[in-house]
Amino acid sequence: MILKVKVNDMQVYVEDLGSGVQMIDLMEQQERGRSACYVVRGDKIAIIETGSSLSGPYILAGLNELGIEPAQVEYVIVTHIHLDHAGGVGSILPHFPHATVVAHPRAGRHLIDPSRLMQGARAVYGDALERLYGEMLPVPADRLLIRDEGEQLDLGAGHLLTFYDTPGHAKHHFSIHDPAARGIFSGDTVGVRYVQQLTGWDFTCIFPSTSPTDFDRDAVFSSLDKLERLPGVDRIFHTHFGPTEPASLAFARTRKTVDDFDRLARELFTPGMDGSVLAEAIRDYIRADLAKEGHIVDQLGGIELDIGLNAQGMIYVLEREHAKKSRSL
Repeated sequence: MILKVKVNDMQVYVEDLGSGVQMIDLMEQQERGRSACYVVRGDKIAIIETGSSLSGPYILAGLNELGIEPAQVEYVIVTHIHLDHAGGVGSILPHFPHATVVAHPRAGRHLIDPSRLMQGARAVYGDALERLYGEMLPVPADRLLIRDEGEQLDLGAGHLLTFYDTPGHAKHHFSIHDPAARGIFSGDTVGVRYVQQLTGWDFTCIFPSTSPTDFDRDAVFSSLDKLERLPGVDRIFHTHFGPTEPASLAFARTRKTVDDFDRLARELFTPGMDGSVLAEAIRDYIRADLAKEGHIVDQLGGIELDIGLNAQGMIYVLEREHAKKSRSL
């Protein structure tokens, strides 16, 4: 059941997913169903993902609706440091006086000093950066906890979180296994789940995120293999957006669509090509793929931002491959 409340002219949506997990809609881009913050309640309380700095008010209002005081939050976990996942860590952390930020080993230095991260994001988003994601503020080094492959964090009540290095979408990405929730908080590793709140369609679907600049097809497949071997996993908790059950559906769908995106990009690629060409081909692919499932769609409004980023990411990969081959000749 989704609980809708109004707080200071904001619509806040909170959903209880069972097994000590609740979800707060972060209202990224002021759109429902784009990005989620997960609240995990054991004897200790953790939140997973903060979204951008613009999403902080929704997290605080959602926690209030769940009866959680900010001082009760002990951990703020981010799967990786893209702005729609971790851009709001520095700005919301002062509200959580007892919280520690938990991040991937490659992410820590960028959380402490986000200047290079912001510079890279500006290269992708241009003048729209602040409007879309706001400003990323630094995290104090003494409030940062790095979790490496296989390391754990015990929240109590069975929520023994285990962290797994899962590159492919980003080199600084980990995924989190929670046996009490029988699920994995997957960030962007196991695809993007597009829901009716965002698309307006009466079905959900999963497509990959191949955004710049770290996309690596083979690393995605290795990460999927690693996560799929974990025992007792029934659900994938996507940051974008919500849970997929059974988890096998998300694994299979991500594997297929990553392979299809990669093949499509390689068939069309020419050095220096315009990203709009590949973006249009991705649109055609999505429509055809959904049609095979009996879903005839024309407008892809809820997915459009991701299509452009996916095209940029695929071209970035292929330009690097082309440059490497050229140097070796």
